Amino acid sequence: MNNIIPNKPHIVFYFSDTGGGHRSAAEAIIEAIHLEYENKATTEMVDFFKDYAPPPFNRAAEMYPYMVKAPQLWSASFHATDGRARARVITTTMWPIARQAARALIRSHPADLIVTVHPWANTFALKALGNHRPPFINVVTDMVTTHALWYDNRADLILVPTETARQRALKCNMPPEKVRVVGLPVADRYCQPRGRKSTLRKKLGWPEDRPIVLMVGGGEGMGPLAKTARAIDASGLDLGLVIVCGRNQRLKAGLESEKWENPIFIYGFTREMPDFMRASDFIVTKAGPGTIAEALNAELPIILYSKLPGQEDGNVTFVQEEGAGVWAPNPQDVVRTLTRWISRPAERQKVIENCRRAGNPEAARTIAHIIGEKLGL
Repeated sequence: MNNIIPNKPHIVFYFSDTGGGHRSAAEAIIEAIHLEYENKATTEMVDFFKDYAPPPFNRAAEMYPYMVKAPQLWSASFHATDGRARARVITTTMWPIARQAARALIRSHPADLIVTVHPWANTFALKALGNHRPPFINVVTDMVTTHALWYDNRADLILVPTETARQRALKCNMPPEKVRVVGLPVADRYCQPRGRKSTLRKKLGWPEDRPIVLMVGGGEGMGPLAKTARAIDASGLDLGLVIVCGRNQRLKAGLESEKWENPIFIYGFTREMPDFMRASDFIVTKAGPGTIAEALNAELPIILYSKLPGQEDGNVTFVQEEGAGVWAPNPQDVVRTLTRWISRPAERQKVIENCRRAGNPEAARTIAHIIGEKLGL
């Protein structure tokens, strides 16, 4: 993805595929840069863990799906390492191991401006860069419960998605003038006007005469998603179910083999999620920050049925406090919420309005403008 052109400023993004949100955020910002500034800058993405970290850290992306399958252990490690002093101990202890890799990363990818979208990239890259370095911008891609590793006051700017994340940065002694709330960057396709649901449903082949529930899952196997889908279908509610299984072929095949009371549409990996969201009435999903941001932009009431303890705890609180959705950790809670929202249109409309207020479809373009200002584009 290295496309350096002489005389044009070159922007390098440090990311890692430990969860899908880091790559998606970087891609959304790059897309916005090219939309706003056309051919005035070049961009490059570097997976710093995979390409530069010493073993076993270079396998972080491979190990991540297995680590999050032990949520209580993940939560314990998240909280045990969080905190400004503890983060400093971690980075200081690991610096002798990481130093050579960090310097190789800097040397191999010269940049006029660096953007990080992953907490582990910040301190090691800043240490390797030293005092004479290009502008360094840290885009925080966890929505609310942000680990202390996100924050290093040597960065020129720290761009956060929510006010709660800003307060967290200030508690970690970040200078207030360096911290800005910009929202969470998502692809431009999720930020377009909603359009008419009936037109979208006709195109997708979905029913136009009943509520549509969009269910997103796949990474968690047959568990909560399949069980929740069955409970919704058996509830007596007259609705359509759209289930996106991602790359989980086992889940998809299992759901396709079952008999269903309501119209059901089962998909694997799809690039039509923006239209799926705009055509639906409700979303049932895990509390991932990217999906939440996309749903808010689509003004789609949110039912959160699972979360990763630690970094996703605050996402649940955020959705609840904004009035944009509910926490429903078991299928009965999901069914109760759907029943209430379907039978009370005024309450549902209020949730839709809250989604509109909490959404930030301009986030990626705002970040692109900040980068453009730094580079004088």
